[in-house]
Amino acid sequence: MYETFYGLTGKPFQLTPDPTFFFRSRGHGRAMAYLKYGVHQAEGFIVITGEVGSGKTTLVRNLLQQLPTQGLVAVQLVSTQLDANDILRMVAGAFFGVVPPAGDKAGLILSLERYFRKLHTEGKRALLVVDEAQNLTPSAVEELRMLSNFQTGNKSLLQSLLLGQPEFRDIMQRPEMRQLRQRVTASAHLGPLEPEETKGYIEHRLGRVGWTNKPRFEPEAYRDIHEFSEGIPRQINILCDRLLLAGYLGEKTVLESADVREIFDEFRRELGGFGEERGVESIASGAAKVNTGPQSASSSAAPEEIRSNGVATEASSGLEAPPEGVVLAGMSEQVGLMQQSLSSMTRVLNQLMQIARPGSKPGKRDV
Repeated sequence: MYETFYGLTGKPFQLTPDPTFFFRSRGHGRAMAYLKYGVHQAEGFIVITGEVGSGKTTLVRNLLQQLPTQGLVAVQLVSTQLDANDILRMVAGAFFGVVPPAGDKAGLILSLERYFRKLHTEGKRALLVVDEAQNLTPSAVEELRMLSNFQTGNKSLLQSLLLGQPEFRDIMQRPEMRQLRQRVTASAHLGPLEPEETKGYIEHRLGRVGWTNKPRFEPEAYRDIHEFSEGIPRQINILCDRLLLAGYLGEKTVLESADVREIFDEFRRELGGFGEERGVESIASGAAKVNTGPQSASSSAAPEEIRSNGVATEASSGLEAPPEGVVLAGMSEQVGLMQQSLSSMTRVLNQLMQIARPGSKPGKRDV
């Protein structure tokens, strides 16, 4: 649809995390450096937190592209209030391909250890990525910590990467998490993009699909997109995708502040009078209206033996440490990602309803 009208080779603002579109903002670049450093250590835990839609999955997948195609077996799973036994079965299922039946915890642990040692003798290592880590129960976290004790000589047999929403940072500060904190080799928190970074992000994604300044964005349009999205990458994608569709329908080659406000008002009308759950559905259906046309192709090389058992998902960091390294990948995320992120979008839109009233102008807000 609008891709042809604007001479684009693909959809620039698809919701599917795609490392082809990775944007190295100041915060994302710093987080990437910490991530590389942590994986280079080949032990312990790496912790990445950020708002829903901030780009955690894209960050990890971009790092994956920089890995050698051999030597790493990486799997990914999503935690949903798993207890100790469930997390072990899910980890085994992610690595083995089939979730074992419940029972015989000791046998399950021995099977995992034998598998990790087998990888080591083959010159490979295991990397486990756990998404939605804020949902892990304390007992599940403790089991992950115990799995990190598997060693051969001075080499760890398993390294874990925990991806979580901001509340996971608070969870990590609890007294019972002291032992896990001591195993963290690198951590980063992904925050929103700055106004100029939002402009750069939009133009970067457009540039990846052959944008030649058609449509042209007025400076005020960039300002309003940042204001309404709060600088969250996935929310920028939702707004811009609908904006380009509206531009195509109106045969516009210049997009202005009024166009952005009109799109925001559409979202507000779709949400108006309903609760958060209805709001999430409304935004999802709105995104689906513009989700037509060819998908951009990604031709990244993935590490050997990569499987996924679930879903996964950018930009200030913590932890002082140098970069250098290697890391992982996973698959299968999209259905959950939409539902996880849109509740955050709902909150943003509700906060901005006052700003979007006719005749009002967006002001400076704390993010």
